[in-house]
Amino acid sequence: MIRRTTVLSLLAAAALAVVAVSPATGAGDGHGPGSSPSPGERNARWVSTWTSMPQLTEPGNMPPAPFTAEDSVLTDATLRQTVHVSTGGKHIRLRFSNAFGGAVLPITKVSVALPLDGKAGTSAVRAGSTRTVTFQGRPSVSVPAGAQAVSDPLDFTLAAGSNLTATVYLANGQASTSITSHPGSRTTSYLRAGDHVADTDLPGATPTDHWYFLSGVEVWSRSTSSAAVVLGDSLTDGRGSTTNMNDRWPDLLRERLSSGGATSKTALVNQAAGGNRLLDDGLGPNGLARLDRDVLAQSGVDWLVVFEGVNDIGTAEATPAAQKQVAADVIAAYEQIITRAHTHGIRVYGATLTPMGGNTGYDDPDGHREEARQTVNTWIRDSGRFDSVIDFDRAVRDPAAPRQLRADLDTGDHLHLNPTGYRVMAEAVPTRLFQQAPLPKGFGWN
Repeated sequence: MIRRTTVLSLLAAAALAVVAVSPATGAGDGHGPGSSPSPGERNARWVSTWTSMPQLTEPGNMPPAPFTAEDSVLTDATLRQTVHVSTGGKHIRLRFSNAFGGAVLPITKVSVALPLDGKAGTSAVRAGSTRTVTFQGRPSVSVPAGAQAVSDPLDFTLAAGSNLTATVYLANGQASTSITSHPGSRTTSYLRAGDHVADTDLPGATPTDHWYFLSGVEVWSRSTSSAAVVLGDSLTDGRGSTTNMNDRWPDLLRERLSSGGATSKTALVNQAAGGNRLLDDGLGPNGLARLDRDVLAQSGVDWLVVFEGVNDIGTAEATPAAQKQVAADVIAAYEQIITRAHTHGIRVYGATLTPMGGNTGYDDPDGHREEARQTVNTWIRDSGRFDSVIDFDRAVRDPAAPRQLRADLDTGDHLHLNPTGYRVMAEAVPTRLFQQAPLPKGFGWN
């Protein structure tokens, strides 16, 4: 009886141990910071939770006076900016880009904090939440021209769907007026002379609705968490959305994903820029050129949504020959993107191009550009090359005039959507597309 009791006791203790351990190792990550894996845990990885597409800063988007000099920017200046993350965790790290810098980017100090009241676009942070960011154990880093720097992992609790404040101080500034930024932030940043990295507020700071240098935030997540990247233009970058409200269609889709059990661990990151094209450089490098940097080099990516091509069609000459050629070239670009992403085990979803009828710059009276758009959309829907299709065109077009956007979703330029339109787009995306699943046989062959 003693021996039998002892054995039963040991078995019971083992069972309790399994029960105690299983929630910690098997709980979902990304939906809340409490389920974040430890640094040494197996089957964990870094996953991108926020990104901004690096661009060469145009003259009109440079830091406002007095922060841009004749041959340098942000000398002895503090830059504070907020970003809206997808998934959360207890360990984060930052990426800083000098992709288009004309000189080394000498970052003196960096801190992160939680914004006051959790708001986007505020200069104040919650008292006691500020933490120092380091690079190989040092508070400063020099980023060579064309390069990026990734920070050390930082213990910092970040909730899913929350805002994060990052503050940077440059003692010597960047010795060039060629700098890296993301002009279409739709979020207010703040500039102030001197070192204010540790300050809880920046009274008298100069506001500017751009992001500079910061290009990514990552969270340490279990392998059950993945990122979806959206490759796009101003329709994804959020022209027509509300400044500091994070109501672009990817933001609103992220909200839908976070509320679903099977998709709550999915991060949705936005790699779009206004005016961007698939084939030719414009506002930022063309989509084919930036695919490696903005998609394949991102952490934890399992899915790619391609919603780009309107600017290629809209800027090509409005003749039958030119539009036939650009439609063929856009389709060829999609083929290349699919092939290259499949090589990395990334599923690719194609989004149909939305209407531009009535737009002053893009619509033409003879309908040649509309014909090209229809050719591209038919290929997206029917070719079977994309792993799935998201039909934005069908969701937002006017049923009575399919060449045009629904009037209630239109900003008025007949090309971009208002926040209601972006919500309609977000609701048109099947969330099941972002559930992890084994890749089918032969995936990546082409």
